[in-house]
Amino acid sequence: MKAIRINEFGGPEVMKIEETERPVPAAGEILIKVYASGVNPVDWAIRNGTNQSLRSFLKLPITLGWDAAGIVEDVGSDVMAFSKGDEVYGVPDFPGDGSYAEYCVAKASRFALKPKSLNFNQASAVPLAALTGWTGMFEHGKLQPAQRILIQGASGGVGSFAVQFAKAKGAYVIGMASTANLDYVRQLGADEVIDYKTQKFEELLQDIDVVLEASPVRDNGERIKALSVLREGGIFVSVNTDFKFNDEMIATVNNKKVKAELALNQARQEWLTEMAALIDEGKVQVFIDKVFPFEQAAEAHRESETWHVRGKLVLEIRK
Repeated sequence: MKAIRINEFGGPEVMKIEETERPVPAAGEILIKVYASGVNPVDWAIRNGTNQSLRSFLKLPITLGWDAAGIVEDVGSDVMAFSKGDEVYGVPDFPGDGSYAEYCVAKASRFALKPKSLNFNQASAVPLAALTGWTGMFEHGKLQPAQRILIQGASGGVGSFAVQFAKAKGAYVIGMASTANLDYVRQLGADEVIDYKTQKFEELLQDIDVVLEASPVRDNGERIKALSVLREGGIFVSVNTDFKFNDEMIATVNNKKVKAELALNQARQEWLTEMAALIDEGKVQVFIDKVFPFEQAAEAHRESETWHVRGKLVLEIRK
């Protein structure tokens, strides 16, 4: 089979299309015939090797991609949830070979039946970003109906899903984005929007229940501003798990009597199933910025690295 692999860390040019052996599913795993893979910042963070918290898990060579949609080709022993021919979506195992390939294997528990209303390209744009937002808001942030949430980076891959999930669950959503993306965030369903380029959110908001940091900004000073808008007992959640809280941030958390969490993505089948239902009910839409052919993975990475993507990028593995 063909797969896009790296044998060294570096720029987009280190990605090569190679012929490799088709994997065989072990117990508890499924083999997926991949039709499309989402393209995420974690893909190029792994590729360039500069993120030490990720690099310590990696053993080269490796196939990139941790967002997949396709058809079950084979199942390992003990797999009861899927049969050959099922259309699925989910997150391949990490660390391990990913979804920039014609086939990949993964733990069955990290996949679910894909939303019926989506094609493979659309479905591949969902899992990683959607699960990141879901894990942050509901597992760590404990977001409840009627609570007020501020979502920073509301127009990005994670933020786009977070806004919609929060609304679908009955929360009051305030989305932060750049001037050019405010209408898009309103389209997602945000009750209020804040332009981070021209407005100071810390002066406009108070008594917020949850803040979700889904922006690429890695600045503990900005995090401390976010803590200032929380009510007592409120929760700040960051999906930027590679950027730890500093001493000042931790001291502010304790003084203000709030909580702060770093939310590591959790790939759970039951969450993917619930998200598929929300999508099929029309409560959540999938917004794709661009679709790239398999041979243009390097161009997809360059686009992602601009941090100016609205929604998601997709790599089409096969038609």
